[in-house]
Amino acid sequence: MIVVLKPNISKKDEAAVLKEIKKLGYKPHIMRGVARTVIGAIGDELTHQSLESLPNSFPKAIESVTPIQKRFKLVSREAHPANSTVNVRGNLIGGKKFQVMAGPCSVESEKQLMTTAHAVKKAGATILRGGAFKPRTSPYEFQGLGLKGLKLLDKARRETGLGIITELLSENHADMIAEFTDIIQIGARNAQNFQLLIAAAKTGKPVLLKRGLSMKIEEWLLAGEYVLSNDNPNLMFCERGIRTFETYTRNTLDLSTIPIVKKESHAPIVIDPSQGAGRADLVIAMCKGAVAMGADALLIEVHPNPAEAWSDGVQQVSLELFAKLMHELKPFIAAAGRE
Repeated sequence: MIVVLKPNISKKDEAAVLKEIKKLGYKPHIMRGVARTVIGAIGDELTHQSLESLPNSFPKAIESVTPIQKRFKLVSREAHPANSTVNVRGNLIGGKKFQVMAGPCSVESEKQLMTTAHAVKKAGATILRGGAFKPRTSPYEFQGLGLKGLKLLDKARRETGLGIITELLSENHADMIAEFTDIIQIGARNAQNFQLLIAAAKTGKPVLLKRGLSMKIEEWLLAGEYVLSNDNPNLMFCERGIRTFETYTRNTLDLSTIPIVKKESHAPIVIDPSQGAGRADLVIAMCKGAVAMGADALLIEVHPNPAEAWSDGVQQVSLELFAKLMHELKPFIAAAGRE
């Protein structure tokens, strides 16, 4: 149920409404907008008393009560009609300015990371990506530098001022990852690891949720519900390609998710063209398409020497190609009404 409060009500009246919602067996989630405060009341309407009579009990405080028909509640546009934004070190993802997150697939060394960090910042990126812990299909492939990689990312943040995004693989690492990053990434393999989602949400850090390899959009949105329902409003969805019968590309980048997620949810949507296509030569075209279709940000893999990368070198763009990409994106960003 969605409870919309009247503008300019007193804190006392708001507290009384919240108390009544809890008394009726629902868990309230407050979403404060510019003009209205909305309360998402989460609970089973079959076992709890209906909230539809609340406006009669609080005529001065409640404007309306609306049931949400979709399975995902807090993620939905019904709960939060306006677009949400996520603030990362002063950069708003989902706002007027188009954001670019860029960096290596995995952190390999201080020289590799610092070279990349300074180059992507110079080209216009505002957030540095880099994997300290890597989920690899084979146990014999490079698994990441771990804590050492996190410390290098933190050094890059202090040296460049860029925000940091890195992946969380284990519930046991949640607090450690949160100490060194600004955005916690949940990868495709863990997109329905619900206890991991809860652990990420409870750190209070923004969460970027990638779509699973064979995940339906509704399942993806419901996975995002785990973040919002655990009192973390800073959720971003990330389309990174799905597995299909096609073998020309590593994955099939489903850009149709951009308008679908924009229609169904208020959360920002980010596109990862590197994982999406698995080929560096397709990244520029995929980025242009994503911007034109209304994405809020890009997540791009960049390496000083992709041929020598310790993981996924074939899909990482060089520093020169990234600078070219950022230049060529400018007219597309302007045409999309972004900055």
